[in-house]
Amino acid sequence: MQTIAHLALFCTFVQIKIMKRALIHTFLLLAVALFGVERLAAQARIARSEFVCYDKREDAKRDTRANIDKYIALKPSLQFEASEGTVRAVYEQTIEVPAGWNDYNAYLHVESVGADYTVFVNGKQITTPIDRFTPTDFYISPYLDQGANVVALVIVDEAYMRLLDEGLVEAERPPFANCYIFAQRRLAVYDFNVRMSPDSLDRFAQLRLDVTVDNSFSTCEVIEVGYDIYDPQGKLVEYSVNDLQLEGFTRDTLSFTPYIYHSNPNRWSAENPKLYTLTLYVKRSGILWEYIPLNVGFAEYGYDASGNITLFGEPLKLNKSNYNAATDSAATEREIRALKAKGINCLVPNYPQPKWFYAICDRVGMYVIDTAAISSPTSADNRDVDGTPANAPWLVEDYLRRVETMYRRAQNHVCIIAFSLGNSPSGNGYNMYRAYELLKSFGDSRAIIYEGAEGEWNTDISY
Repeated sequence: MQTIAHLALFCTFVQIKIMKRALIHTFLLLAVALFGVERLAAQARIARSEFVCYDKREDAKRDTRANIDKYIALKPSLQFEASEGTVRAVYEQTIEVPAGWNDYNAYLHVESVGADYTVFVNGKQITTPIDRFTPTDFYISPYLDQGANVVALVIVDEAYMRLLDEGLVEAERPPFANCYIFAQRRLAVYDFNVRMSPDSLDRFAQLRLDVTVDNSFSTCEVIEVGYDIYDPQGKLVEYSVNDLQLEGFTRDTLSFTPYIYHSNPNRWSAENPKLYTLTLYVKRSGILWEYIPLNVGFAEYGYDASGNITLFGEPLKLNKSNYNAATDSAATEREIRALKAKGINCLVPNYPQPKWFYAICDRVGMYVIDTAAISSPTSADNRDVDGTPANAPWLVEDYLRRVETMYRRAQNHVCIIAFSLGNSPSGNGYNMYRAYELLKSFGDSRAIIYEGAEGEWNTDISY
């Protein structure tokens, strides 16, 4: 508790001196070096689909981020390093926030840190420690000021974090690869869920596109949300634009459910990985604001009483392999194609993968059982309270954040046929029960799997 008091005093001091930007760096280094970081921090962390918004349609198609007006690549530099203690290093970057960002919400995306970390903005810790394995988004607007701002990633070595991902090894990638900050207007798409599944008579596909829109203004606002979708042969098959009116400081969901005719030849499978191309866009007063590109597959997954994962109601014959993405997307695609050539049709990673991993599996045709970054083999058989991390209630929020972030960020990829609560053996108990209930509450037809359930109720199939 002494650390909490020290950190609170430090944050107050930084706020008093915030106009003197040069002091932020010095105070941050001093604070984390002397006092460490807190679990009881603000939670800027959010769980949603991983995406950025493009200013031009052609840039959206090519993932050209250089032309995005409010996009900043994050490449923080090392400021402090230690060989022992909770805090092991501090990386920071100063970013300029122009006055025009007043009407925008800013988000920070972090991955490829190579270690567990926490985030500071202008000397304020905005999140509890985050695991190194799960790419994560943060809402940082409340912590930014106009002008210079210091964003710091503080590398931590927390004993309780090591309990949750024991034995997991992350592929070596360039430090902070695909870390960035981007800003959306305060009236914009917050999240989306897209899928194509058979209509009620199994004649053709029905697109189900749910778009959650956020209004961060205090006033009632109207936004136009639209999309167009092209079949795998490049033909426009459907489009629509709808108005949505939102009261101030609210979110609402706009749903599109059109039929997509002549779609049965394009049913997605590992043998027939055909993808539809959908572009989601936003307009206001007739002016296009932002584009979000998506690839969509026509598939319907489930599971049966015999413990099989099903595709369009038929059991899938799976030849599985444990696999985590390589150093970059090119090497990963070569390895996935090589595995497919050997007859492997399903990959089971040990933790959430980079976004491009799922895009490769969508395109190449490879089923994926996505897995939360949870691995606790030590004391897995001890069902006493605190005997295993899975039955340590004080860790429940860490479990829930890991499984929800795993699910939300990759839920729209057609390659994912099931979600796993973690690696086995990792024990069972209260935290795994709550994690299972959370994922089931999302209403997804895909199986929730946990091999470590060992006959208990918190798995849909024996795996």
